[in-house]
Amino acid sequence: MERETGRRRPAWVAVVRTPAGAAAGVLLALLVVLAVLAPVLWSDNAEAVNSTAISQSASAGHPLGTDALGRDILYRVLVATRLSLGLALSATVIGVVLGTLLGAAPSVLPRRLGRLLTGAVNIAVAVPGLLLALFVAVVVGVGTMGAVLAIGFAIAPAFARLVHTMSASVTGRDFVAAARVAGVGRVRLLIRHVLPNIAEPLVVNATVAAGTALLSFAGLSFLGIGVQAPSYDWGRLLGEGLDRIYLNPAAALAPGVAVVIAGLAFNLFGEVAAAQLGMRATSHRVPMPGRVTAGKSIGEATPAAAAAPEQPVLLVRNLRVAFPAESGWTTPVRGVSFTVGAGEAVGVVGESGSGKSLTALAVSRLIEAPGEVTADRLEFTGVPLLESPERALRALLGTSLAMVFQDPATSFNPTRRIGRQLAEVSEQHQGLSRRQAHQRAVDRLRTVRVPAPGRRARQYPHEFSGGMRQRAMIAAGMMGDPRLIVADEPTTALDVTVQRQVLKQLHRVRTETGAAILLISHDIAVVAQTCDRVLVMYAGRVVEDLPADELLNSARHPYTRALLAATPDLDADRDQPLAVIPGRPPQPDDMPAGCAFAARCAFADDRCRAEEPVLVDTGGAGHVACWHPVAVSAGTQAPGERTPAHTGPEEV
Repeated sequence: MERETGRRRPAWVAVVRTPAGAAAGVLLALLVVLAVLAPVLWSDNAEAVNSTAISQSASAGHPLGTDALGRDILYRVLVATRLSLGLALSATVIGVVLGTLLGAAPSVLPRRLGRLLTGAVNIAVAVPGLLLALFVAVVVGVGTMGAVLAIGFAIAPAFARLVHTMSASVTGRDFVAAARVAGVGRVRLLIRHVLPNIAEPLVVNATVAAGTALLSFAGLSFLGIGVQAPSYDWGRLLGEGLDRIYLNPAAALAPGVAVVIAGLAFNLFGEVAAAQLGMRATSHRVPMPGRVTAGKSIGEATPAAAAAPEQPVLLVRNLRVAFPAESGWTTPVRGVSFTVGAGEAVGVVGESGSGKSLTALAVSRLIEAPGEVTADRLEFTGVPLLESPERALRALLGTSLAMVFQDPATSFNPTRRIGRQLAEVSEQHQGLSRRQAHQRAVDRLRTVRVPAPGRRARQYPHEFSGGMRQRAMIAAGMMGDPRLIVADEPTTALDVTVQRQVLKQLHRVRTETGAAILLISHDIAVVAQTCDRVLVMYAGRVVEDLPADELLNSARHPYTRALLAATPDLDADRDQPLAVIPGRPPQPDDMPAGCAFAARCAFADDRCRAEEPVLVDTGGAGHVACWHPVAVSAGTQAPGERTPAHTGPEEV
C-alpha cells in the first residue's frame, strides 16, 4: 500500500512495528507516564521522614526498604524519574542544538573561519566525552546546572561532526545547486534545503544521545558532582544506597536498574530507528535506468536563430577550471571559448570527462572551493561573472539563468513540495507574497504541460515521474525571466518517448520566451536535431564549432567524424559490429603534449604529438582545432559514417 499511494509512513510507525522497537516504545511510554504522574501521586510519601523506620530492609510496608531518614526508597526511585529524565533530555537538547550550530556553521561562514571551526570540533571529538564532561562540570561548578551544561557540551562535538559530514553530502546534490542558481542565500539554503534532508538521522542520533546523557548524568550525581541535596535523581539515590549495600542491597539495585532500563530504552529505540530508516532509504532508492540512445524521432530541427546581437547572452573566453591534486593542479577545462546569442540554441557534445558539465557549472558560478575558475572574459548579459560580488549576481542569476540538471530524481529537494520549491524564486527576487508566488508556480507548471498543475504543485518530488520532474525543472527555470537555460544532460536517464517530450518542451519554451539554450549531451544526434550550433569538446577543450545543419556534411575534426560514425542508426547493417572510437580519453592530470586526440587519431603525425592546435576559421561558419582536418565535400560522408535521420516538424 505504501508504494501504491506514493506516500511513506512516518518514521516512528516503521520503528514500533518491529518487536525490539515496540518494546523500546513501551518502555519509553512507561517512563514518560512515571515522570508525569509519580511526583504528583507519591511526592509526599517519598519525602515523609519516619524516625522509627530508619535504614530498614525490604518489607511488606517498604518493598525496597528505607533510607537513613526512614523515607521509602521505592517512592523516591519513582519520583526521581522526572528529574532524571528531565535533566538528561535538557542536556541532550543543549548538545544537539549546539552541535547542529557548530556542524552547520562552516557552510555559512567564510572558508578560512569554517576550517578553523572544523579543526576545533575535531580536536574536541578526540577527547573522551566523560572526561570532557568532568572538566566542564568542575569549571562551571558543582550542581545541577553545571552537570547539565557539562553533559551538553560533551555531546556537542560528536553531533557537530555528524552534522558537518552529512551536510557536506547533501550540498553536492543537484537541488542545492539549483537553489544556488536561483540566488538562495547561504543561511536560507541551510535551513530550507540541507537540514530538512538530514533531520531523520539526526533525530535517531539524538535519541541515542539521550540514553548516553542519562547514564552520564547518573554517573556525575553518583560522584557528587551532579544533583545536590535536597533534590535527588537516580544517580544520587544509587550513591546513597551503595553506602548500605550490605545492609539493604535493594536500596542500591533499584536506582541502578532504573538507570539501566531507561538507558536501554533510549538506545534500543535509537538503534532500531537507525536500522529501519536505513532499510527505508534502500527500499525507496529508485535504480537509474540505462542510457537510451535517441532514434530517428527525437526532436525537430529548429530553424537557425536570427543573427546574434552585438551583446551575446553568454560570452566565454579562455575559460579554465582547475582543482588541487597531489602533484599540483589538475585542469579538466583548458581554455574554452564560445558565445551564445539571444534566442540561440547551442549544443555541447563529447565523451564523459571532456569537460562539458564542468563548463556549464563554471558559467553558472557553481564551482566551489577548492576548485578555481579563471577566464579572460566570462560575461552573462554583459555582466562580468568573475569580477562581480556574489551578492550582486544573486538576483541576476536567480531570475535570468535557469538550470536543468541531468538526474531528475535529485533535481528537487525531497522534503519540500514542488510548488513551494518553484515559488521560492519569486519570493526571493520578485517580491511576491507566498500566495502570489504559489499561483505563479502553478501557472508555470501549466505552461510546461504538467496535468492538474494545482494538485501537482502540492505533491512531493517522489510523486512525479522522471519526465514530469524534468518538466517541473523547466518550469522552475521559467519562474523568473530566463535569458539562458543551461540543460545538462536533461534526457540521459529517460526513455526515448520522454526524451522527445522534454526536448519538445525546451523548444517550446525557447520559442515562446526567446531564451537561449545551452544543451549538453553525450548524444550528437540529439544536439544535431535540436540546436543551431554545435560545440564538440574533447579533453577539456573545444575542438570544433560549427552550425548544426552543417554537422553531417561539413564536420572536419576526426573526433567529430568518429562521434558521427558511432551514432546508432536503424538503417545500419546488423551484420556489422557497431562503430566505436578506439582507445580512451586522457585523464585530466595526465594530459599528453600536443593534440590530446592524437593517440586515437588515424591522421596523427609528429606535429600533432608535439604542438597543440588552436581553433581556426574553416573558411565558412565553423572553426576547427586540428592540424589535419578531414576534407569532406558537401553531400558526402567519411567511410563507415551513418547519418542520424532528422525528424520532421509533424513528428515532434
